[in-house]
Amino acid sequence: MFDLNTRVLVVDDMSTMRKLVIKACQQIGFTNFVEAADGALGWEAINGGSVGLVISDWNMPNCTGIELLKRVRGDARFKHLPMVLVTAESEKSQIVEAVQAAVSGYVVKPFTPDALKAQLEEAHKRLTKVA
Repeated sequence: MFDLNTRVLVVDDMSTMRKLVIKACQQIGFTNFVEAADGALGWEAINGGSVGLVISDWNMPNCTGIELLKRVRGDARFKHLPMVLVTAESEKSQIVEAVQAAVSGYVVKPFTPDALKAQLEEAHKRLTKVA
């Protein structure tokens, strides 16, 4: 599992959902969070440094979660940054698009802390195989 001091960036245009994701992460044991209201602000936070994990919604204004994922994967500095999408999008074509874009994990809303934890554990396993 990730170091629980890892700085977690939570990206969602709904502040209530950001709080729910943070609460679920706190139940897992994470303590260090930064929030962004859309993918464009999320990208700024990633560029600001010291983000070790991104948990993002898919549907947001300005820059969607899948656009943020593709931007992250296209930048050599961040291509291995773990990124989990937490979204209401459960269409097979969208899941395939996320997998093709090298998403680290995919959680469908509504979710439980255990479901999020399982995807974070899988994301960490993939990260350690790459490293």
